[in-house]
Amino acid sequence: MLDDGSERPVDPLDSIDEIIERVQDARSVPMSRPNFMYDRAEMIDLLDALRSGLPSEIRKAAAVLDERDRIIEAGRREADRIISEGETEHARLVSVNEITVSAEHEGARIIAEARGEAQRLREEVDDYVDTALANFEQFLTRALASIERGRDKMHALREIGTFQGEDSERPLPF
Repeated sequence: MLDDGSERPVDPLDSIDEIIERVQDARSVPMSRPNFMYDRAEMIDLLDALRSGLPSEIRKAAAVLDERDRIIEAGRREADRIISEGETEHARLVSVNEITVSAEHEGARIIAEARGEAQRLREEVDDYVDTALANFEQFLTRALASIERGRDKMHALREIGTFQGEDSERPLPF
């Protein structure tokens, strides 16, 4: 819980680490090393919490992409508006005979300024989106590494269990 009484969102990587730790700390089933005893309801609650955390991260990534699209579209509309205003102003100035040369220069300046502003907006949007995607990439990389560690541990436990399983299939010596 946070100071304001609201709950802090659970980091899916923390949930995965907690599940791995609990499995490692669980008591072994008597006469079996690889098998362990753990409260089924508690494990299901942990996995449900993990599942509920992952979609929120995916929704956050989708929201970042939607926001990027809105920003790009707004930048394009603004650039088009500025260019249109520049072209309109350019046409108006050209129509006046006594300042034709001046009008062409002013119109070209306005269009160049509009294009420069449009390019600047595109670069800002690209930087913002790149940062957001890099953060999401880091999250996914950490999640994949944690999952890989869990799978490696599971495979190691399975190999130990297979080796031990051959001994347990022989009749007991009593």
